[in-house]
Amino acid sequence: MVNYKQCESLFTENGLEYSEEIHEKLSAYCDFLIEYNQKVNLTAITDPEEIWVKHFLDSILLVKYVDIPEDASLIDVGTGAGFPSVPLKIYRNDLQITLLDSLNKRIKFLDQLCERVGVKAITVHSRAEDAANSPLYREKFDVATARAVAAMPMLTEYCMGFVRKGGIFAAMKGPNEKISDAANAIKVMGGKVSQEIEYTLNKTEQRKIFVVEKLSQTSLKYPRNSSLKVYRVLIISISRSIQAMFIMLFRQGTNG
Repeated sequence: MVNYKQCESLFTENGLEYSEEIHEKLSAYCDFLIEYNQKVNLTAITDPEEIWVKHFLDSILLVKYVDIPEDASLIDVGTGAGFPSVPLKIYRNDLQITLLDSLNKRIKFLDQLCERVGVKAITVHSRAEDAANSPLYREKFDVATARAVAAMPMLTEYCMGFVRKGGIFAAMKGPNEKISDAANAIKVMGGKVSQEIEYTLNKTEQRKIFVVEKLSQTSLKYPRNSSLKVYRVLIISISRSIQAMFIMLFRQGTNG
């Protein structure tokens, strides 16, 4: 277990306040994550010190760099083992968090985790594209966030449907991601880029946060169902193959 002084230094050196209560809850989180990870694959990071830096600190740095209002409703899309939303809730108890994941085994972990560390949260077992089209979640949140779930164009389509007009989508990404890759998707989803933040995690690893402001409602066409996307790709592929076959037969006929 990482001791209090180590963690306090880690947080204060990165411009964050720290307390005994935060330490107690994050310690319980760390212990339970390592224990549960032995039977369900939740994270490749299992060293306690790395968990504190690469999961806990990195998650909480979101509220250092992005202005999230008090009592904001926040949905974490593709939350996995609860990052970034559960550490954020531990650090900012005023936040109203919803944890969304497509795998039920992760939802079961999150339910037990929240009970164990004393965190109030709503868990939702669903694919992002399905939940974003549900009246229960459509444009209901002040903030949607996701941490390295998918490439920015796809992530923008998945997340913007959750955000109310005037809210934000905050994507936590690695150093090689470019917001320009998602420029068209952001425009189509009714948003505009308000911040591009670059920072160094604990003086060692480069990170980026892209903040997109929701200016207008997202068309009900989005997000598109992933199975329909696959179906469309398949149809296009078959059509092109048939077209190529007819062209080949036509050429053979004219040459003959």
